[in-house]
Amino acid sequence: MTAVPRTETTTQVISFVPPPMTKLEDTGLSLLWLQDLALKIFYFQGYLSGFKTAEEIALPFAGTVDQILETLKREKLIEVKSSQMGLGEGSYQYAITGAGIVRAREALERSQYAGPAPVPIEAYNESIRRQSRGRVAITSRTMRQILSHLVLSETTFQRLGPALNSGTSIFLYGPPGNGKTSVAKAFGNLVLSQMMYIPYALYLGGQVVKLYDSVNHQLALDSDSQPNGTGGLRSTGRRDPRWVKIRRPFIMVGGELTLEGLDLVFDDTNKYYEAPFQVKANGGILLIDDFGRQQVRPRDLLNRWIVPLENRVDYLTLHTGRKIEIPFDVLVVFSTNLPPRDLVDEAFLRRLRHKIEISNPCFEDYREIFKRVSQQKGIPYNDQALAYLLQEYYIKRNRKMRASHPRDLCDQILDISRYLSTEPTMTKEMIDRASQAYFVDI
Repeated sequence: MTAVPRTETTTQVISFVPPPMTKLEDTGLSLLWLQDLALKIFYFQGYLSGFKTAEEIALPFAGTVDQILETLKREKLIEVKSSQMGLGEGSYQYAITGAGIVRAREALERSQYAGPAPVPIEAYNESIRRQSRGRVAITSRTMRQILSHLVLSETTFQRLGPALNSGTSIFLYGPPGNGKTSVAKAFGNLVLSQMMYIPYALYLGGQVVKLYDSVNHQLALDSDSQPNGTGGLRSTGRRDPRWVKIRRPFIMVGGELTLEGLDLVFDDTNKYYEAPFQVKANGGILLIDDFGRQQVRPRDLLNRWIVPLENRVDYLTLHTGRKIEIPFDVLVVFSTNLPPRDLVDEAFLRRLRHKIEISNPCFEDYREIFKRVSQQKGIPYNDQALAYLLQEYYIKRNRKMRASHPRDLCDQILDISRYLSTEPTMTKEMIDRASQAYFVDI
């Protein structure tokens, strides 16, 4: 899990909290659909109490799940197996009947989704629009805190803050090894300090789209949630339990990104959808690392982003051909080592609001990076040894400095020192051995 640094940002105002639910109509789902969902859960899990059923289906027992169970019981699709006196109907143990199994299998042929009840797409869209206004504005002081571990030129630093505040798109470019990904991850740490609500799943005209992803979403414990014992959270009842409070997402994709991965992904076996990366990143940041090295052409990938970036609305396609409109509240960060002219033309670059070059460090910046890294790794810093390194392995060989070189050279020194059973030092001999093992003339 990514550590979230402490920053002195303005306290975030939560602009959306899922309202409490008191009756079935509040779900926005039909009773028949909810019955099928409950039967699928019984089919897979066997015996369940009323309260456990409510937890699995992520709906309150009183006024909602109790009605679903009562209807299923009346239609002889489930039956009461045992009860505990004095604890109410929620403690009754229910089991699926033969008739219930038949109907559950019919429902499973349409969709094998058997999890928390989904939220109608309209409710989700409204929540994203409201929560987009809940972002915290970044100040210069905050930027210096979140980037304090990086050595950047003042020019670059002053351009990063407005880009982050824009919430639209950033194009980071420059030679490899100078911290583009580190800058984007620092942005992510800041975003992760802010909270928002998302539903476990979405409901689109009979279809389910799984949204919450335990890999890409970090749960945030709040006063209205508590652990459910299975790695998730359950609502204590003061809000709609189909929603979960998370840290605003930071999602990173690289060479595995495809055009198909940016649309709804239909699982032919389970017969429900998985939300694409940009939908899972709604309200946060989507980092496209190593842009230009994907299997899809950069031009085709940027074509896919034109409408969302300009209109802040995305259109997704169901396998039936139906188009779905969804808010696009994502800061998209494109990071590339390739020259921009080799990737896109001027018309495409114009659509990316902020273009920022992360260039090679100057001598003073390189020295500062080396001092920081050597201190972190327990290697006594030596100015004469660094001067020797710069003269022999950079100036004489016309080699470009990279921000990552000090870290890698210090790691080489540590490897050599362990082999020689000596304390790590910055000497000319050690600089020679480390440089000869690290640098390759291409």
